[in-house]
Amino acid sequence: MTELKICVGSACHLKGSTEVIDIFKNCVEKRKISDKVEITGAFCLGHCTEAVSVCLDDKIYSVTPESAEEFFDTHVMTSLCEEFI
Repeated sequence: MTELKICVGSACHLKGSTEVIDIFKNCVEKRKISDKVEITGAFCLGHCTEAVSVCLDDKIYSVTPESAEEFFDTHVMTSLCEEFI
């Protein structure tokens, strides 16, 4: 299972972490992969100036609500595919 952690700390919250979470949840539902992706919140990923911070496969990324769906398709779906290779 792929774990996707989204920071919900102060800086990330102000930059739209709630919206990013909603977009990721929608992506999971649309792609029918709820059994393969776990979305969790984190209180600080240590990259506050780069908010919204997202952790995937032990790497930290900066994601905006505007880039969230593209990030999901590019990084999360690739991660899922790599699990099955």
